[in-house]
Amino acid sequence: MKIGIDSYCYHRFFGEVYPMQKPAAVAYTMESFLDRSKELGCDGVSLESCFFPELGAAYLSKLRSKLDAFGFDRVYAWGHPDGLEAGGNAAAKEEMIRHIEHAAAIGASVMRVVGSSLMFRFQPHEPQLKILAEWFREAAGVAAKKNIRLAVENHIDYNADEIKWLVDAVGSEYFGVNLDTANFLRVLDDPVEATRKLAPHIFATHVKDLRPVKGVDVREWYYFSSVAAGTGLIQIEEIAAILKQAGYQGFLAFETDMPHPDYDGNEERMIEESIGYLKGIAASLG
Repeated sequence: MKIGIDSYCYHRFFGEVYPMQKPAAVAYTMESFLDRSKELGCDGVSLESCFFPELGAAYLSKLRSKLDAFGFDRVYAWGHPDGLEAGGNAAAKEEMIRHIEHAAAIGASVMRVVGSSLMFRFQPHEPQLKILAEWFREAAGVAAKKNIRLAVENHIDYNADEIKWLVDAVGSEYFGVNLDTANFLRVLDDPVEATRKLAPHIFATHVKDLRPVKGVDVREWYYFSSVAAGTGLIQIEEIAAILKQAGYQGFLAFETDMPHPDYDGNEERMIEESIGYLKGIAASLG
């Protein structure tokens, strides 16, 4: 089992600062993120395309060379923050399909995609999923020609049964799941049971752990905020074991979004603790 990191861990450093956060003292580039990932001893990286400074062929080729030099497995991540807007944004569907070329350009065999987000979670899901199945089926046909597998993330939108329905409805070996270990909890679904249901279809992961925050309204998405892997509510070891048994070929990619106040302004401590924890799991699984 390999371990890695998603570039969203450093979203403040890339300039995306939540209203309740302070800007980072230093700025990251995609290149400095890769350097940091190498320092951490990662095997793979998931790269959020929203943080790419450009998408020209020359830049993507240069990025691929650095990824190859570091020997990184890689996932190209498209769709932050709202993806296809629950089937309400046809222009985003066309954008997603165009990004398949960018995923190929950096040598990624998996591309994370987003169908919806917490912005649409209280609207009726059935019509959303029917549209998304049609759009993802079209995109999977394009991705197949590039030998790239699309992996839809559970993005604080759908539960495991709904994600499973979507995968079955698309019906392509080039369409599966980017499992976020924590986001199922945020829609009151069991992350362990969700992993069991989806395990044969999981192509990529976001390994995230959560703890509730006192004083935050329980209706806020960040009531459950990010903590170091292994220190929160998510049963990460059990989830990793299920993935291993299912023959998962990707890496365990640590991700964080809103840091718990225990880590306020100190993402690096959370990241270092988490990568160490994931290395321990990887070693125990073999």
